[in-house]
Amino acid sequence: MTEPRAVVRAACAEYGEDTVIDWCVEFLTGAIPGEAAYGEELPKLIAITGSDNPGGWKSPVDPVNYYWIRVWAARVFLYVWRDDVVEALQVAATDPAWRVREHVARITAQRELGQLVDALLPMLDHELPRVRAAAVRAVGAAGEYEHADAIRPLADDPDRTVRAAVERALVKLEERLDRAVR
Repeated sequence: MTEPRAVVRAACAEYGEDTVIDWCVEFLTGAIPGEAAYGEELPKLIAITGSDNPGGWKSPVDPVNYYWIRVWAARVFLYVWRDDVVEALQVAATDPAWRVREHVARITAQRELGQLVDALLPMLDHELPRVRAAAVRAVGAAGEYEHADAIRPLADDPDRTVRAAVERALVKLEERLDRAVR
């Protein structure tokens, strides 16, 4: 299997970065719905996933799996970027699928998108530790002073990964903001 970065680079080389970004915004926001993504728009989905059977499902694809389209589209923004993508990520921050929201948190952390932090705060209460940790990392990378209050209680989280993420996030906030947050 080809790594996602290489798949995205190949798609951008073939179709152009702006075109690939536009497709991913449409997938992520539902402008291209699941039925279309596995129908007439399938070549776009193949381009961003690198697979002629994204997900490996039998046809027809069960609609319960359509959220994966949004996950794959969001993942693209870890490798290519355009500033207007933030609007699509605002929509995706409330996606019903936790994997989509987790990717939004990853992108927020990587790209230091402070305008998305408030939308991610509900993830701090998510049942899955990996989702809580992703939200904590996003707060550390892109949050403001007042966001430290939101992650501080997770220093006592039952999961050690989340606790470690909180410690690193508080240090990162202090370094980035050049002031104490603990």
